Amino acid sequence: MKLWVKQHHVKRNIKEALQNEKGQGMVEYGLIIALIAVVVIVALTTMGGNLKDLFNKVAGDVSSTSGGTTAP
Repeated sequence: MKLWVKQHHVKRNIKEALQNEKGQGMVEYGLIIALIAVVVIVALTTMGGNLKDLFNKVAGDVSSTSGGTTAP
């Protein structure tokens, strides 16, 4: 009888451990956000110079179009 109780207890503990998913979703979201952050950092590092040149060109075009005046 004692062996059956122990086996039942072990089976119940295993079943509960497999069904306990409370923190699993948050961990997955955290990993996804971390992966996205790494991709963004790599992309900005790789294209940093090109983006700076592009923004400077756009700023120059806007400045020349508006006659060189700035908005209040």
